[in-house]
Amino acid sequence: MSMALENLKETRKQSITVGFLYERNRERLRMRCLNGETGFEKEIRDKNIHRPGLALAGYTELFTYDRVQVFGNTEIRYLQHLSLEERIRAFDRIFQFDVPCIIITNDNQIDDELIRIATERQVAILITPFETTKLVYFVGDFLDDQFSPQTVIHGSFIDVYGIGVVLVGRSGIGKSEVALDLVERGHRLVADDVVMITRKGEGILIGAGTDVVKHFMEIRGLGLIDIRSIFGIRSIRFQKRVEVVVELQEWSRDMEYTRTGLDHDNIAILGVEIPHVKLPIFPGKNITVIVEVIALDYLLKHYGYDAAKEFSKRLDAAIAEKSKGKRSVDYFEHDFE
Repeated sequence: MSMALENLKETRKQSITVGFLYERNRERLRMRCLNGETGFEKEIRDKNIHRPGLALAGYTELFTYDRVQVFGNTEIRYLQHLSLEERIRAFDRIFQFDVPCIIITNDNQIDDELIRIATERQVAILITPFETTKLVYFVGDFLDDQFSPQTVIHGSFIDVYGIGVVLVGRSGIGKSEVALDLVERGHRLVADDVVMITRKGEGILIGAGTDVVKHFMEIRGLGLIDIRSIFGIRSIRFQKRVEVVVELQEWSRDMEYTRTGLDHDNIAILGVEIPHVKLPIFPGKNITVIVEVIALDYLLKHYGYDAAKEFSKRLDAAIAEKSKGKRSVDYFEHDFE
């Protein structure tokens, strides 16, 4: 196995601050904060979202207070049916717990007295014009990204014909050069050298570059180049699903390599199995074209066609025909084609 794939360390964020949540989503969700930057230092430790309707009504035994609390139309309408004193008691009830923050949807309004209570308890009250369903979708997706397991791979990550291909191998073997050749042929660079991989859901890996490196590439003997500036915006993308790992290896006589493709190797990254192709290289071998073919072959398999299995069926059929004494080769007697 490549050094780039050995001892991959899984990391996972333990928490984010309310301020981080607000700043990252302020423009997209058109958020405002009703009590300044109160409670921005509080930590969110759970990726799930909670709607505290039952807690407002008095039932707090199953109140998951450590999650982001969303007040939609249901919660606001309930509060509006109460007197001011009852609303204050309802707020006091949920603020007995260490709530990270409250997000109010649909630009619903609440009493200044309730905002004052939240400020005293150091709880941020955020408000957005988005509907509750949309808000929960966007914030839930954001939190899922933040708390998902991650790992780092040393390699190059390219979108080849819509397939996310990670090139790995020992340092100096030529990963960046192959990636550069692929970009020159019209494919898109996602990341070079450092590839951040995040597991989304149960079986999806998303790869991206770091904020510092982004789409810069180091070519030995040339130095750093900016792919976006040289090849244009169409030559890059910021993230892509990881679908195939291609490991570049020096060719060795003593090494056995796949000849038919009937046996497929997989590799587990963050618990997700993906195809792993070991590609022997030597001077003069066109690695770029082979990587393109690997991507196209993956596409064919995705749509139900496996060339190795198809060839195996034809071979079995030819052997069966030959055993019956029939001609196994059909050709023109004269070249009239």
